[in-house]
Amino acid sequence: MTGVIALYDQAVAAGRIADDPAQRAVLPALDRALAAVGRTPPAAGEGWLGRLFGGGNAREGQAAVPGSGGLYLWGGVGRGKSMLMDLAMAAATTTARRRVHFHAFMQEVQAGLNEARRAGAQDAVRPVAEHIAAEVRLLCFDEMQITDIADAMIVGRLFQILFDHGVVLITTSNRAPDELYKNGLNRDLFLPFIDLIKTRMEIAELASPRDHRQDRQAGSQVWFTPADAAARAAMDAIWARLTHGAPPRPKTLSVQGRDLVLPAFHEGVARASFWDLCGQPRGPADYLAIAAAVRVLMIDSIPRLSAANFNEARRFVTLGDALYEARVRLIASAADLPDRLYLEGEGAFEFERTASRLAEMQAADWGS
Repeated sequence: MTGVIALYDQAVAAGRIADDPAQRAVLPALDRALAAVGRTPPAAGEGWLGRLFGGGNAREGQAAVPGSGGLYLWGGVGRGKSMLMDLAMAAATTTARRRVHFHAFMQEVQAGLNEARRAGAQDAVRPVAEHIAAEVRLLCFDEMQITDIADAMIVGRLFQILFDHGVVLITTSNRAPDELYKNGLNRDLFLPFIDLIKTRMEIAELASPRDHRQDRQAGSQVWFTPADAAARAAMDAIWARLTHGAPPRPKTLSVQGRDLVLPAFHEGVARASFWDLCGQPRGPADYLAIAAAVRVLMIDSIPRLSAANFNEARRFVTLGDALYEARVRLIASAADLPDRLYLEGEGAFEFERTASRLAEMQAADWGS
């Protein structure tokens, strides 16, 4: 097996990444997590949502398997956590592996729970968790964060069942385990999940002083500040160039039985205001649908963010995650530069990651 350490050495030698002592310090923990994979045979079958009630439990009667639950890797924005997770996925020898953004995964889980409830399951979490366990031996979550009370109430039991079935988890987060769901509603009910993480997973901090995202070379201007008449004119010119002067037409996306309208769309290029996208009650499913439908998204008039528009700011963070994961090209006008949009108040810490990603997304090769 080619381990994470060997792949890291190869990437450094090829000049694809810069050698970072802090990253090197956590490589053995990633290799230890991979070594725990495969202690039980994977179950063959189709996708877990598709066969949720199509047949018997593929692992019924098998005993829970003790052992390493995996790795919880945390640290500041831009330190290389996602890159190291990619190396772990490349080094894993099992084909029963999956990497998924935490938001997208929880959307799938919620869909599975709804199916289980419709089928009359008294404990909806168990069949969903068991079918995940029947499909994967290694499950990698990028950017784990808990901001929703519904997710907080589900995730503890879900992880417990996955651990009991021998699934190895690798997850990245900007927060230490004890800081998860900080100040959240009924957080005392969430504390047993934190204890579970600390008991079943190795905890490693990626303590690099360097934000590697900020090192990338910016391309042609795609972020215009302030959001004034000059910014509007620049955005109009880019829209005309990308759409070859075609008249804008709205595009309607169907999301879980609801209509989501992008005001202007042409051949994969969409344009909307911040308030069109984040000023209405929307969730991860909406933003995942947008990211899947467009290759370029132009957003007008992103305001300064603070406690006064906290809900809108949270939605913008979720939108940013979806666009980043899908490598959608973002062009925007805003009140200020990304790292100066949200300077203080509740949510400012979480926005540091978004600001770092927005800076990275301005690189010339982003989306290519």
